[in-house]
Amino acid sequence: MSIDAAIEELSTLLGQRLSRSKSDLDQHGTSETHFALTPPDAVAYPANTEEVSAIVKICARHHCPIVGFGAGTSLEGQTLAVQGGVVVDFRDMAAVLHVGAEDMDVTVQPGITREVLNEELRATGLMFPVDPGANASIGGMASTRASGTTAVRYGTMRDNVLGLEVVLADGRIIQTGTRARKSSAGYDLTALFVGAEGTLGLITALTLRLHGQPDAVTSAVCAFDDIEAAVSAVQMTIQMGIPMARIEFVDAATVAAVNAYSKMDLPLCPHLLIEFNGSDSAVEEQATLFGEVVEEFGAKGFEWAKKAEERKALWTMRHHAYWAIVQSRQGCKALVTDICVPISKLAEAVEQTRADIAASPIEGPILGHVGDGNFHAILLFDEANEAEVQAANDLSHRMVERALALGGTATGEHGIGLGKKKYMQAEHGAGWDVMGDIKQALDPQNLMNPGKLVRGN
Repeated sequence: MSIDAAIEELSTLLGQRLSRSKSDLDQHGTSETHFALTPPDAVAYPANTEEVSAIVKICARHHCPIVGFGAGTSLEGQTLAVQGGVVVDFRDMAAVLHVGAEDMDVTVQPGITREVLNEELRATGLMFPVDPGANASIGGMASTRASGTTAVRYGTMRDNVLGLEVVLADGRIIQTGTRARKSSAGYDLTALFVGAEGTLGLITALTLRLHGQPDAVTSAVCAFDDIEAAVSAVQMTIQMGIPMARIEFVDAATVAAVNAYSKMDLPLCPHLLIEFNGSDSAVEEQATLFGEVVEEFGAKGFEWAKKAEERKALWTMRHHAYWAIVQSRQGCKALVTDICVPISKLAEAVEQTRADIAASPIEGPILGHVGDGNFHAILLFDEANEAEVQAANDLSHRMVERALALGGTATGEHGIGLGKKKYMQAEHGAGWDVMGDIKQALDPQNLMNPGKLVRGN
């Protein structure tokens, strides 16, 4: 391995678009959560696919590790250069390449964020619905197979990526998928790279499925006396087939944090946040049915937010919940859990998790996208306190064990990265070895985001 030789050659190719400044290296070595600072040796800012291919070929010649980087919002340390090398930042590859309004699709470069993309689409009457909460880059969202608040209706990135352009570990540029809505032509390479976390190649363009902007949108928030009632109301709503656009859960501890952070005055008890999209008549009917369901489970303080500014305030509060929770205990670190279970097991998983946290010495507010069985506990700990560090790790471990025992997964949307790699054997068994075989076939030098996802990487 000769990282210095690779950087020297990359400097000739990119000039000032190859950075070795401490501020750049630290920015690209920082995680949103509890992982330690892990700066790379250099950061490259390519302008197009051909430059990405050239960067990869240079790195391959010198056996230099390569890590893709979007907006840096991943929560499991996916973009940390744990073996050094070059981070490829797609900041300058953030264009909309083609809008197929009649076919309801769009092709974009990976660095564009979901908010900017939807601004670009506004005049078309179309939207890209996947909303992970953060203003993440589209390439990063595909790489982690992200989802978020709207997955209960519109699906995850897996359901909304039609095709990709990818630079492989040897510099080859390939196209996966087509703009057709179905195909039986060979292996599904698009699905292979969506969720691969940059370990198989660098995504340089994406073709996405779009959806129509709804005629009517209404949101609501309602309170419950306990977690069980709120989660049971979610289960009943799903079983009745009421088509929700979003349904989110926050517990009392989360409410206390967001009240302080976002200047809200919600009662200090568990809440559901709900949104319906569609025609005026459909939204009204769905809202009425939902109101009847939650009333049976003791919902109170039911408030509708029909005006755009009211809805924006409601969902901004939800999207800022993580930061609100972190701010609720100054100087703490956060271990963010991310389990997902079958809907029938959701109440059991949430209640057991709540009881487990209550018996521990640390705080762990619970929130999540309960419409698809995915929830998070934000475990707050003082990194200088060994007992708290151990408690956070133990709680997280038991949550994953609980999820797997209930037929679920260690990660519903955040991905594996560094934090969840240790659970891959338990979740996938021999399938994890097959993933390693695929990695070896496509990246025999182990250059692409080494240290992540597969065994011995």
